Amino acid sequence: MERPRRLWNHNFLLLWNGQLVSQMGTQAFAIAMLFWIKGQTSSASLVGLVTVVTTLPAALLGPIGGTFADRYSRRAIIIWGDFIRGTISVALAVLVFWGPGQAQLILVCMLVSNFIMGATGSFFRPAITASIPDIVPEQRITTANSLNRISIDISTLLGLGIGGVLFQLLGAGVLILADGVTYLLAGVSKCFITIPQEIPEKSAEFREVFAEFGREMLIGLRYVWSKKALRFFMFLMPFDAFFVTSIVVLLPFYVEDILGATPAWYGYLAASFGAGSVVGSVVAGTLPLRGRVRCIAFLVSSVIFGLAAGLLGPAPSTWYALLLIVTAGVTNGFNAIHMVSLIQLTTPAELRGRVFGLLETLSLSATPIAAGMAGIIADLTDQNIPAIYLASGVALVAVAVVMMFNSAVREFLSYEHTSAAGETDATPAAAS
Repeated sequence: MERPRRLWNHNFLLLWNGQLVSQMGTQAFAIAMLFWIKGQTSSASLVGLVTVVTTLPAALLGPIGGTFADRYSRRAIIIWGDFIRGTISVALAVLVFWGPGQAQLILVCMLVSNFIMGATGSFFRPAITASIPDIVPEQRITTANSLNRISIDISTLLGLGIGGVLFQLLGAGVLILADGVTYLLAGVSKCFITIPQEIPEKSAEFREVFAEFGREMLIGLRYVWSKKALRFFMFLMPFDAFFVTSIVVLLPFYVEDILGATPAWYGYLAASFGAGSVVGSVVAGTLPLRGRVRCIAFLVSSVIFGLAAGLLGPAPSTWYALLLIVTAGVTNGFNAIHMVSLIQLTTPAELRGRVFGLLETLSLSATPIAAGMAGIIADLTDQNIPAIYLASGVALVAVAVVMMFNSAVREFLSYEHTSAAGETDATPAAAS
């Protein structure tokens, strides 16, 4: 299939729109569960447990989901991912509506639903990320990633921004139902997408299929290990994710108990992160930073992100916290777009799913541990959230400093790639 000449072609437009719709429902769903559990149990440990059961499958299944994205139809994986999660959310909403007195049963079902949806996402996300370079012009891949990220950030901005208010007005059931409906609508729209992909031939015997799958997954692991920069990020990502997760898990308690604000302010703060991320994504997709300039910008953004996170602890007001979270969102969005684009452009198409699946596993490997520990530590320290936030921020700055002193990372961020069309792109050779 000939590579598209326009960025906003039929396939990318439907994919972008589907992401926008489904993610909006997901953010409202997150608010509904967090505050429902907090209201029913007042336990930071249980709030952390929700994050554990959501991220644990992705942390464990990333390489498997990525290998599936390379061996089987990415289009089918994307469509079924939306339909499965939509069906689960609708079923959970029905339970919340018709069993309001069954708090214990609802809690168990929420945990099970989050586990299944997390497992589904571990197949869905590598398929999405691996597909984008094949449905847009090569020289517009960074912009496409920026737009895809913007769709997620806009969803965060709208979904979380009004989610806190809607939770107070409508309750958890309506928000969970909305999540299911948005997933189903996204699945329908993606049925009309065409994603070019060369699917390898597979043996008819189950034993041989299993052996081939294992061999291909190992090839992906060896590829990542052979690249110095990617190998470094393998070790760095869990540390970064650990401290970010600690901040996110405790945010409902930070809003109500430290800032003295209503649940609506949880939505405002989360939405402000989305707004900042939109700005960062736009800057990354439009500002032609190359070589050493891009490297410096990336590393400085990493330091600023850590500082903003740490300073949340002693924040004197909700508006000060809002400004810090916007700043964190800008730097996070900027760095995420450049990182994803660099990996996409330097990884062979037939390996993309495996590479992104493995990197997702590594980035999420510490998340379940952090989610569980954050709640426990908060309860053991009489919920001293400011101290926990300050410590997490210091650790994130330390991670950024470690990156600065790694030559492979600097080469990865500085390398320039010349596309087949003769245009210079901000694309490294993955620091081989």
